[in-house]
Amino acid sequence: MPVLLPKVNQILYMQVNSIDEEEAKEELKARIADVLDEHVLIELPLRVKTGKVKRLYAGDELSAYYITEGGVKNYFITSVLGFREDVLKLVVLKKPELESITKVQRRNFLRVPAELEIAVKVSEIVQFMGYTDDVGGGGISFLCEKNIPIQVKNEASCWLLVPFKNGKVEHANFKAELVRVKQTETEQQLVMLRFIDISDRERQKIIKYCFERQLELRK
Repeated sequence: MPVLLPKVNQILYMQVNSIDEEEAKEELKARIADVLDEHVLIELPLRVKTGKVKRLYAGDELSAYYITEGGVKNYFITSVLGFREDVLKLVVLKKPELESITKVQRRNFLRVPAELEIAVKVSEIVQFMGYTDDVGGGGISFLCEKNIPIQVKNEASCWLLVPFKNGKVEHANFKAELVRVKQTETEQQLVMLRFIDISDRERQKIIKYCFERQLELRK
């Protein structure tokens, strides 16, 4: 299935990549009014929870997605370039390059090799740190010491350290199920986790990281 660019009348969902935690958590939506060669024009975004208009500023960076056939979410990073007065006031966004759009089907999340720090809590007694082997929007795998008593079907609360290209570092937290534990030839074991409870906001942090990492690996 080819990646499709956003179209007029589609709804664009977005979050502002802000230092302010409250603002960054807020999901917004807006109708796409026009798609030009270098820009996407959207109507003023509304807060999904309250339906009130959210004011954006030139230079704001946004994590955005739109949904295409079969419920596929298409993620991209964009920024506010300015505003245009038409019949309605419109927001001018930078149009994404086709190759920078990450297509995410719920069962087919992008996975990238990455060594990120992760804190894992299986119980009050079993809590430890590890490093990821790969990371994706549907789950991760990580390496930890062989002597840690964990097994398949254990559930864990996890905190993943997620660094972005702009130098900002965030935590993504989620609950996961251990689906596979593989002994390696070293003093470590490789553990595969699948997310069972993760908010869209936390998942989006991980997807944004994967997406930046993929571009970096391509270079």
